Amino acid sequence: MTLHIETPALLFSATSLILLAYTNRFLTIAQIIRSLKKHYDEMHTKSTLLQIKNLNLRLSLIRYMQLFGVLCLFLSVFAMLCLFLEQELIAIYLFAASLLCLLTSLGISFWEISISVTALRLHLSDLLEEEKA
Repeated sequence: MTLHIETPALLFSATSLILLAYTNRFLTIAQIIRSLKKHYDEMHTKSTLLQIKNLNLRLSLIRYMQLFGVLCLFLSVFAMLCLFLEQELIAIYLFAASLLCLLTSLGISFWEISISVTALRLHLSDLLEEEKA
């Protein structure tokens, strides 16, 4: 297998956009948590506490999504450096590791999105029950 220096560079634009999306999700959830914490301090409701716990889990997942995304870029840069230094075999392994990190990041992203959808459905189930009554 031959690996050209342009191949690892292909991950830069895609991974950068993914990291931007992850950061936006992180900031949005952090803002919601702050709002819910303020609400919980005023009215100690169990549902608010459960929402905060759910969002805290999602924040942790986003942190790991970002970690593996950054690691993907990091390994891609090292793969390009190895190609530049004519160490093709090492570059191939680094690029493969980079792809695995990207795949892991995307898998965690899918997990986080499924938690989000489940939480939203649970939140909306109250409205659906009221509509049926």
